[in-house]
Amino acid sequence: MGEHVIKLPDVGEGVAEAELVEWHVKVGDLVREDTVLAAVMTDKATVEIPSPVDGEILWLGAEIGDTVAIGSPIVRLKVAGEGNVKAETGGGDAKVEAPAKSAEPKTEPQPSAPKPAPKPADPPAKVSPAAAPKAARPASTSGAPRAEGEKPLASPAVRLRAREAGIDLRQVPGSGPAGRISHEDIDAFVARGPQLARATGLARKDGVEDIKVVGLRRKIAEKMSLAKSRIPHITYVEEIDVTSLEELRATLNKEKRADRPKLTLLPFLMRAMVKAIAEQPNLNALFDDEAGVIHQHEGIHIGIAAQTPNGLVVPVVKHAEARDLWDSAVEVNRLADAAKAGTASRDELSGSTITITSLGAMGGVATTPVINYPEVAIVGVNKIMVRPVWDGTQFIPRKMMNLSSSFDHRVIDGWDAAVFVQRIKALLETPALIFVD
Repeated sequence: MGEHVIKLPDVGEGVAEAELVEWHVKVGDLVREDTVLAAVMTDKATVEIPSPVDGEILWLGAEIGDTVAIGSPIVRLKVAGEGNVKAETGGGDAKVEAPAKSAEPKTEPQPSAPKPAPKPADPPAKVSPAAAPKAARPASTSGAPRAEGEKPLASPAVRLRAREAGIDLRQVPGSGPAGRISHEDIDAFVARGPQLARATGLARKDGVEDIKVVGLRRKIAEKMSLAKSRIPHITYVEEIDVTSLEELRATLNKEKRADRPKLTLLPFLMRAMVKAIAEQPNLNALFDDEAGVIHQHEGIHIGIAAQTPNGLVVPVVKHAEARDLWDSAVEVNRLADAAKAGTASRDELSGSTITITSLGAMGGVATTPVINYPEVAIVGVNKIMVRPVWDGTQFIPRKMMNLSSSFDHRVIDGWDAAVFVQRIKALLETPALIFVD
């Protein structure tokens, strides 16, 4: 028997370190080649780390939330044969030899290649739950709730789902390693019927769950703290009559064509912003406050703040100035799907010069958006509501929507902010102007 050390592999794009956001195994687990051991995050991309060999987990080299340098040992396994570690003579430390196969991050599917004949299976009694395929581990439907104060183990996605469903994870038996709770366990818990909800729904709850802020949630917290601590925000709210715009949008969507997607409000707003920025290019800029330099960009790269199961991300529509209404819609849809699926690349999540934030039907009457640092402006979309509007002789129903936009008051004066929003208002209220060069 020997030992095999797995180091954090190079995850690409010049990244020097990554944050450990999830362990899929524990010490003592038996794993097979390609079993996912851990997940790490670089910027806003999550990468899975597989095992290159069969073996037993002897040691895990980091805790969730730790920042690990590329090339640092993260897992030590006991393997058949010599492994890639041998003891130096004279009582020196163990020396890691270059393995024949490195642990490559699983970021995208690779072309298929012939594989050697499968190895004989280990006896069933020795195979841990972590080493078995996910489908072969049915979720537990029974078991006692956790003891008072015992913290349930679950991934961020499972915790989010439980919060949205109003489920107390301490009441959910986990079928994974160390009682880890999976989506299948949540399904089984819900399927146990309304009698369980009645039994626990009115019970007194005194426990406190400590949730470590890691991964994407920590990066969001850091970005928001930086923006609010450095940028003096000014927020300008204006009411927009979008009745004509909604009529035009409905008409265009009736013309069903395979090469044209269904239009939402966003492509119209993006085109209006492109026209407004052409008259006020200082709004399409990044402010390096440490150097005292404003980087004013010619290309308009619009970030679209998107909510995903793991938190807020901002995919970027590059060169919006060169995209028409439908091309903008296609790119927004593509990026939104990638962001929600967690497959958006680092390039697709960076490089914005101005941002749109929208909560859709949940958009409220007015908001105070936080600027996407180091940008100098963000445009917030509030929900559309039918309201009575006085036309000079009577009240008539109109579709009204507020824009809540924030600006960096160090470099954008209130007057310039108002001119920018008023120009967008004029274009949206008379949408034919959007198509006029």
